[in-house]
Amino acid sequence: MAFELPALPYDYEALQPFMSKETLEYHHDKHHKAYVDNGNKLAAEAGLDNLSLEEVVKQSFGKNAGLFNNAAQHYNHVHFWKWMKKGGGGNKLPGALQAAVDSDLGGYDKFKADFIAAGTTQFGSGWAWVSVKNGKLEISKTPNGENPLVHGATPILGVDVWEHSYYIDYRNARPKYLEAFVDSLINWDYVLELYEKAK
Repeated sequence: MAFELPALPYDYEALQPFMSKETLEYHHDKHHKAYVDNGNKLAAEAGLDNLSLEEVVKQSFGKNAGLFNNAAQHYNHVHFWKWMKKGGGGNKLPGALQAAVDSDLGGYDKFKADFIAAGTTQFGSGWAWVSVKNGKLEISKTPNGENPLVHGATPILGVDVWEHSYYIDYRNARPKYLEAFVDSLINWDYVLELYEKAK
């Protein structure tokens, strides 16, 4: 299955002032597009271009670094755009999700602190995640394009901490970007949708 660059689910101005039009143009139109183009070329070369994106990610992990990096980043970004919305974020979670955050992550405030800490302490490029593993939510971080799929978990929320995700808007203040993401951008309805599938 050829990788395709999805259209953003909102216009380029929708996430301002928390994420600028310029960031979205560069991040989506240039960076994500490059993962798609490179991923398609490398998947074809590896004879894996007939597999689903998830399968390409899992099968290339630890075996074909170039393909894995591009396919995993494509997977991560397909969801990343949907993990944000205008007027998102904050502590009003849908009921089922709130219950899971309370029981598995120690409540909203602890989730927020731990998630931001995961993103802040990821050295260099990478991601912070909330995933479902063995029926429970867990917070983790991964380097570069790596994601919980390759560690037997299903990601339901992720935040990109590569510099191209925040440098235009926040310069080197990664914690500030992460706070804005949690407080003002997360699309909890999409997180719930993925949570219900993962269970």
